[in-house]
Formats: sequence, C-alpha cells, structure tokens
Amino acid sequence: MLGTIVNCLAIIAGAIVGMLFKNGIPDRYNQTVMQAIALSVMLVGIRSALGSDELLIIIISLAAGALIGEFIGIEAYLKRLGDFLESRFSKPASGQPSISTAFVTASLLYCVGSMAIVGSLESGLAGNHETLFAKAFLDGITSIILTASLGVGVALSAGAVFLYQGTITMAAGVMKPYLLPAVVSQMSATGGLLILALGLNMLRDKKIAVGNMLPAIFLPLIYYLATTLI
Repeated sequence: MLGTIVNCLAIIAGAIVGMLFKNGIPDRYNQTVMQAIALSVMLVGIRSALGSDELLIIIISLAAGALIGEFIGIEAYLKRLGDFLESRFSKPASGQPSISTAFVTASLLYCVGSMAIVGSLESGLAGNHETLFAKAFLDGITSIILTASLGVGVALSAGAVFLYQGTITMAAGVMKPYLLPAVVSQMSATGGLLILALGLNMLRDKKIAVGNMLPAIFLPLIYYLATTLI
C-alpha cells in the first residue's frame, strides 16, 4: 500500500500548490491550459490503447462494460458523491467548475490509466512500488495544473485513488495466477480508451459517460477466467 499512499499524498500536495496559483491565473489562461491538458490526456490514452492487438476482446469489453456500468449507474453514484462533497465545502463562484466536476474528472483521470492498474498489481504481487512512485510524481504535477483550473475538488480525488488502487493491490495476490502479460495489456488498452474519452470530455460540452464504462477494464480478466475454467 506504500505506493498508493505516496500517490495520494502527491495528489493532495499538488492540489495545495495549485490552489496557490488559482487566483493568480486569468480565466483565459486557465481555459487554454485545460485544452492543452486535454490533448495530453488524449495522447496518453492513445498510447495505452495501442498496447494490445486483441481488438475484439477490447471492443466486447467496452460494450459489455458500458452496459454493466449503465445498469449499476456508476456515473450517477460518482456525481452524487461529488455533489455531497460539494455540499460540505463552499460552493464555487459563478462560472467556475463545481467541486463535483473537479472530483469526478480527476478521479477518473487518476484511476483508469494503465499505470494505476499495473502499478497496483506490482505493488501487491512483488512489493515493487516504483511504477506507483512514478505515477505519484506525474499525478502531483497534473494535480497542480488541474486544481489551478478546476479547483479544490481535485484534492478530494485522492480518496477515490486510495480505494481503487488499494483494492487492486490487496486483491493482486488472489489474481496472481491469472494475470498473464496479454491479459494485463488488454486491461491497460481498455483503460487507455477510457482515458481518451476523458480527454474528449475535457474539450466538449456533450460528455461521454466514462464512469459507466469502468467495468470494461476488468472484463478481459473475467473473459480469460471464463475461457480457462470452462
């Protein structure tokens, strides 16, 4: 869990620094920076998505995962959690992004990437925290920029990161026999497409329900288990 804890602390530290810059950056600069971040996020997503050649498995995982997530209503739960957190803090000024929006955007960005999956697995399987330490550095820098543009809600995403990565780390020992490199690459590629969708959401008013697609990340593993055990 050490890697995940360091990752969460880096997000919070970055958010604190970002809040110091927030009031000193004109809105037009914030908007341009956010667009640059969105493009960078899309690039990261594309690179991860190209990490596997098993296109059929990835397509089926996305479609089935979206159905599962839509049925559960993951996006709605995230939104309600963000709204609850916002009700416990001061509301943003008119025209500024809500705490709920910042929380959901940052949580998804930090959780669906390949580094979150692979790093958590390495941490749980071998006690190797190097990937999560590298992710912590990147997330800390991203947190500064996101917080300067979206506000304090970014810091609250550290809680979501702790639960998500911590759960994968704790479960890694049980999943170890089934985590073949091909399966992990399929999971990472699926997560890469969700990162790409998140980047698009940062540029457009019409949003893709990325939260509802989160189950898709784990469906390649479930598919492998099903085909192996049957």
